[in-house]
Amino acid sequence: QVQLVESGGGLVQPGGSLRLSCAASRSIFSFDVMGWYRQAPGQQRELVGTITGGGTPTYADSVKGRFTISRDNAENTVHLQMRSLKPEDTAVYTCIAVFANLEYWGQGTHVTVSS
Repeated sequence: QVQLVESGGGLVQPGGSLRLSCAASRSIFSFDVMGWYRQAPGQQRELVGTITGGGTPTYADSVKGRFTISRDNAENTVHLQMRSLKPEDTAVYTCIAVFANLEYWGQGTHVTVSS
């Protein structure tokens, strides 16, 4: 069993930055993939990006060049650095991990981009 806890959400002005973190309850060294989804009110869930065990990231086109995913195996944590935030980035951001052919989800953290 794996628990994932997100942190770092909040209110930020357009053009600002936020760094989300996802802390796992066990070592992430063997995790196949970790990543972030987001869901805005009234919208479908969107895959924001992923990072493999080897550290290779992928990003949705909507965030490419603005968001960066990184993983810290020593801290059992995955980060999502978000820059140049836009109002359309407003959503609940949820961490996901794939380990031993199972998916684990966090509870989500709210990000609001507004002036």
